[in-house]
Amino acid sequence: MIRFATALFVGTFLALPAQAEVDIQSVTSPGGTSAWLVEEHSLPFVALELAFIGGTSLDVEGKRGAVNLMTGLLEEGSGNLDARGFARATEALATSFGFSSNSESVTISARFLTENFDASVALLRDAIQNPRFDDADIERVRAQVISGLSFAAKDPNDIAGKTFAEMAYGAHPYGTAEEGTVESVTALTRDDLLEAHRNVLARDNVLVGAVGDITPEQLGALVDALLGELPPSGPTLPPQVEPQIDGGITVVEFDTPQSVALFGHRGIAISDDDYFAAVLLNQILGGGSFESRLMQEVREKRGLTYGVYSYLYSRDLANAYMGQVSSSSDRIAEAIAVIREQWDRAATQGVSAEELQNAKTYLTGAYPLRFDGNSTIAGILVGMQMIGLTPDYVNTRNARVEQVTLEDVQRVAAELLDPEGLHFVVVGKPEGLVTE
Repeated sequence: MIRFATALFVGTFLALPAQAEVDIQSVTSPGGTSAWLVEEHSLPFVALELAFIGGTSLDVEGKRGAVNLMTGLLEEGSGNLDARGFARATEALATSFGFSSNSESVTISARFLTENFDASVALLRDAIQNPRFDDADIERVRAQVISGLSFAAKDPNDIAGKTFAEMAYGAHPYGTAEEGTVESVTALTRDDLLEAHRNVLARDNVLVGAVGDITPEQLGALVDALLGELPPSGPTLPPQVEPQIDGGITVVEFDTPQSVALFGHRGIAISDDDYFAAVLLNQILGGGSFESRLMQEVREKRGLTYGVYSYLYSRDLANAYMGQVSSSSDRIAEAIAVIREQWDRAATQGVSAEELQNAKTYLTGAYPLRFDGNSTIAGILVGMQMIGLTPDYVNTRNARVEQVTLEDVQRVAAELLDPEGLHFVVVGKPEGLVTE
């Protein structure tokens, strides 16, 4: 499915307000690495989040899936510890590490007790700087990845996402599956994984967030300890790309009880001055609540689906406005027609003052940003940096939403929404649809 974790984070975070003042400190380590910190000394616990920008987009040509496989091996032993020894060491320290990758970043999470600070940092340092990549572990994790790829090939949502991405982005990394293909993953060697490690885990593209029982001085020393031996810089990121897809319908025949439709066109960057107006517009049109126009028209009034939603899919290198719906194959054509009609209505007639006020109320109050734990906040700090926000965002975000006027939203609706440019990728056996 095209809507992966980063997009979910961006959409969720930007739609949620802070419920209290949060003191975010900007820290620079002795080695020159920047980090954000929220000190909280009431519990002897530290949460740390690292994000290496580029992620799977930095796969070398012909080596698709290398970054994904490499990331999956970071917790499979390092230094003098094999996979089992590494797992036992983390358990003994009551420490937890998480490693994940997507087209935006490779993310490393750490949670540890203050009393085990030094030992936990040393263990994480080895995982980052000295992964073993033992042959047996490579083959085991490779098999897991290939199994996942085989499963995804039978999932209508994944098929729709991959088809849309290939049509929209072509040869750009965004146009291919970040996990690679069965063929590309099978061909990867240990040297390919070492190259992926050197390319992605570089000091010049890391973002750091920390929360908990740690001082700025301790954080600076921690960051240098974790990153000091990594390459100073990595490869240049791929270029920006616009979705190269025209309006229409593409049908992928697939034997499934329901048809799944993924739809979208060009989007808007988070850095755009009109982004908050676009967020409010999307909340009204299809932001996921039962009060959205798409939910009302497609589900409530006509019973064509259990759920339909749209979302701003704004990423580092591309921006799209996307949505998804599933319906019985004999009714998917009607669902698509209604979505197009609502897209056109919003573009040509805009929204009402009441709808805008309800959207503001929802975004500033109904889903308050939950600073409910060190781990959550550490992830938020890195997420904010990834999308170019400043530390004061969590305390000023609601005011920015309230400043958006009805005229702003009307203008953005007319400029952003493109009913003729909306393309639907339908996976299933739809009836009454003509490909365009």
